Amino acid sequence: MHVGLFGIVFVFLFVDLFDNVGTLVGVGKHAGLFDADNRIPRIGRILLTDATATVVGAVPTAATAPALIVVGSLMMAHLTEIAWGDPAIAIPAFLTLITIPLTFSIANGLAFGFTSYAVLRVVRGKFRETPWLVYVLAALFIVRFIYLGSS
Repeated sequence: MHVGLFGIVFVFLFVDLFDNVGTLVGVGKHAGLFDADNRIPRIGRILLTDATATVVGAVPTAATAPALIVVGSLMMAHLTEIAWGDPAIAIPAFLTLITIPLTFSIANGLAFGFTSYAVLRVVRGKFRETPWLVYVLAALFIVRFIYLGSS
């Protein structure tokens, strides 16, 4: 067990988890997955299925590209729900939206948007009003970006 193994597991966990969560949020409403409390029942089963498919079913890019186009188009339908008049929401949303296609990764887009949201909360003096988990995740994303940038 070397430190390098931890880094690999960390990166794969974040990429897979946030790719899946991004897809779930993007298509969840359209697919009727959310309940009245805006939660996804049986999310554990969904994440387990995704993890199993990740381990067992790596497919070529040519096979996944059409699925990504469909998922992306379904995600676009929810852009009207973003509070575009609030810069603290609009800027991270825009950065997420633009980073996903530029990096070819839902996880990178979500990480960049999430980190920018946390930074904007601090800059605007809303540090104490923001749950601590937001800052923990933002710190982990920053560590992830640093790790990926150094390799």
